[in-house]
Amino acid sequence: MPIFRLVEEPIFPPPDYADPSGLLAVGGDLSNERLLEAYRLGIFPWYSDDQPILWWSPDPRLVLDLNDFKISRSLRKTLKREVFQVTLDHAFEEVIRACAVVPREAQNGTWITNELLKAYVNLHGLGYAHSVESWFGGKLAGGLYGVSLGKCFFGESMFHLKTDASKVALHALVQRLRAGGFTLLDIQWVTPHLAQFGAVAG
Repeated sequence: MPIFRLVEEPIFPPPDYADPSGLLAVGGDLSNERLLEAYRLGIFPWYSDDQPILWWSPDPRLVLDLNDFKISRSLRKTLKREVFQVTLDHAFEEVIRACAVVPREAQNGTWITNELLKAYVNLHGLGYAHSVESWFGGKLAGGLYGVSLGKCFFGESMFHLKTDASKVALHALVQRLRAGGFTLLDIQWVTPHLAQFGAVAG
C-alpha cells in the first residue's frame, strides 16, 4: 500500500488504505479541524520529534466495549480502600506532560512532542480532549487523557507514579462514559496491559 502525503486541505484517504503496520499518511498539520476529522475517521497522529507527522489507523486495533470492562481482584481492593482521589479535567496539561516523561516498559523516548502537546491542549480548551487524574496525598499520582467524539472516547495515553493510580483513573473514566451513554473506548494499539480490562482486537 502507498503512504499518502496530505495536502493543505484537512482531508484523509480512507482508513482501510493503511499499510499492514497501520500507517496511512504523512504530513499535514495538527490544526483542530484536521485532528477532529482524523478522529471521526478512526485516524490518529503518532510520531517522534525527528519525524514528520505520521497518521495511523491500525487494523486490528484494541477496542473496549464498556459493558465488557473487567477489573482484577487487587484493583477492586484498591478501589474499595479509596486510596486515590479522582478528578476529571482538573489538570489536563499536567497529565499530558507526565504521560510524555514518565518511563514505561519497552518504550524508549516519547511520541508526545511539544507540537502534539500544544495541539491536545487546544482540543481540551474546545471541550474535545479530557483527562482523568488520580491524586495521592494531594499530588498527582497517575492519570490518562484522550479525545471524546460522539459516543466514543479515544484513549491516547496514561501514566502512573504509584501502583494502580492509572488503573483507578481508567475505572473512573469507564464509569463516567457509561453514565454519559457512551458505548466504546478506542484504545488504538493492541497491548496486553489494556487487554486485561476486557478490550479486544477488532
